[in-house]
Amino acid sequence: MATTKKRATKQASGRRYGPAAGKSVEAAMKRMEKGTLRSGKGGKAGAVKSRAQAIAIGLSEARKKGAKVPRKRSS
Repeated sequence: MATTKKRATKQASGRRYGPAAGKSVEAAMKRMEKGTLRSGKGGKAGAVKSRAQAIAIGLSEARKKGAKVPRKRSS
């Protein structure tokens, strides 16, 4: 019983990503669907077709703006 109560309070303690990060990812997804989201330094590489890559770009942009985003995981 104590563990479920503890788990509920731990989950409610805070969001992992801030709302600004969500908006940045949403904008990146829209640009991907439109075909204007590009990867690489300065956007010189090809258009992004992968959903995971679009999310990563959105989170990276949010991180640069100072939004609440967890640190990058090393693969």
